[in-house]
Amino acid sequence: MSPLSRVAPASPVAPRLRVWRMSVPRALAPRASVLGGSAALALALLAGTPAVAVAPPLSEPRIVAHFDLALGAQPENIAVEPDGSVDLTFSFARRLGRLDPDGRLTVLATMPAPDHPATPVIGAAVVSGLARAHDGTLYFAYATGTEDLTGIWRLCPGGEPERISAFPANSLPNGLALDERSGVLYSADSALGLVRVVPLAGGAPEVWSDDARLRPVGAFGANGLKVHGRAVWVGNTDSGSLLRVPIGADGAAGPAEVRADGLPGLDDFAFVGPGDALIAALNTSSEAVYLPGDGTRHTVLDASDGLSNPTSVGVRGDTVYVPSAAFYTRSDPNLVAATLERWAPGGRR
Repeated sequence: MSPLSRVAPASPVAPRLRVWRMSVPRALAPRASVLGGSAALALALLAGTPAVAVAPPLSEPRIVAHFDLALGAQPENIAVEPDGSVDLTFSFARRLGRLDPDGRLTVLATMPAPDHPATPVIGAAVVSGLARAHDGTLYFAYATGTEDLTGIWRLCPGGEPERISAFPANSLPNGLALDERSGVLYSADSALGLVRVVPLAGGAPEVWSDDARLRPVGAFGANGLKVHGRAVWVGNTDSGSLLRVPIGADGAAGPAEVRADGLPGLDDFAFVGPGDALIAALNTSSEAVYLPGDGTRHTVLDASDGLSNPTSVGVRGDTVYVPSAAFYTRSDPNLVAATLERWAPGGRR
């Protein structure tokens, strides 16, 4: 999530997209109950001509879904299912949804609304980070600025959300990563600038790293987060830095190392191989950038490919997915897909 998410979600009377939009049942209007169901949340498929800004290792960009800004349907984080379905958190709508390969969107859950939301930096209640276990269980972060709801939640297949770890009300849990081998979840706190660790079975969180490089400069510090190569990788949105925090033999955090700088608006990211190669979402500039791990970088997608304040990156096989939340552009929250070329270290496939 970007600092631009401080902009309040559009009101119900704001103009809606008039193309590529399906009607929305009244039953999908935001409410304060937890529910699941199948619905088209202002979604459509687009089979258009790819834009030309795409660059290797990506090709064939296409917008596969458009969402309704007026309903707060702004995709924040992503997890990809084995069958090619895509799970998404919709921040201000307080929802989890699943988009299947045929373009049908199922609402998996709607989170309860707090009586008096006071989420740090943002003000509104938001669903943010998302991680999927191999058994299909989804873990996600919910921030409300209240003690009764803020923390990490779990959604088992066919079940209802349950909070497994309570966070302080002044927390802004954002990026979330699962380490199933160690049985823990790592959660980035954008407001306090730290990383917590939570037992997968649930329980009290512990501050895992409060390295100074994780702290916000103005509003948003530690944000996107992944476990990779015996380390927790974290993006600091304010500083535009990509950090690697080693995981010690005892599970403790080592000192944060700066792996890349000069990434303004850095949100979440995903590793695409080989080695430490990754694609990161730059929210403010509506770009996705490729960092091969050798100190270089280049833009692989931008607004001409459909990006509109991208928030995260998901990868399955040879497909990369980039959700856009339109926090600042206020235009066309969507999901872009592109084909990933698998590159060898020498630059050849």
